Amino acid sequence: MSTTQPMNEPDHAPQPFFESVGFQAVEIGLDEAPRLQRFFDANPDYFIAVAGEPAGADEAYEEVVGEPPAGWPYTKKWIIGFARHDGEFVAMANLITDLLARGVWHIGLFIVATETHGDGTAHVLVGQLERWAVAAGAGWLRLGVVEGNRRAEGFWTKCGFVELRRREGIAMGKKVNTIRTLVKALGTDALHDALDDALDRYLALVPRDDPQAP
Repeated sequence: MSTTQPMNEPDHAPQPFFESVGFQAVEIGLDEAPRLQRFFDANPDYFIAVAGEPAGADEAYEEVVGEPPAGWPYTKKWIIGFARHDGEFVAMANLITDLLARGVWHIGLFIVATETHGDGTAHVLVGQLERWAVAAGAGWLRLGVVEGNRRAEGFWTKCGFVELRRREGIAMGKKVNTIRTLVKALGTDALHDALDDALDRYLALVPRDDPQAP
């Protein structure tokens, strides 16, 4: 999808809201979209894996302005960039707070630079995001991962996420994918011993994620 929105460089740097492992986490708005687009262009692996093609020229703009599906309640959508000292991004995350139910935070996208694959950066950054979410009142993290994207599937499993259901026939770029919905309990919810009980509590909040739901 094309757009005529300007993609000029900002004349000021975004302010960090937390720092992690030598990177600053900054909120990305339209002013920072060109920097995010450079990150997408330099790290095409995710887009090729899930869409069969690199990021489009307006990918960053669409990421910033896009909204959850109509009728899905939420509190705020965060686009977060993890910036090096030179201001360029080494990772980014799309995080939506209170999606579908209060306390359920959804990771819409999480990409780390290809050069960091396998060095632990992704795990450290997700851990930082989890701690930040818990401090802000999150009880659950939710996300969708494309079936067959083995790197991502293995990563989220190692992070403690479990599958709830699968949705087939999801068009993404040149591909049609099956999406696995995963969830992880945080904070006090994570202390319960019985996983089934914890998932029952979650499904009471978000019934659309029940594998028996339409």
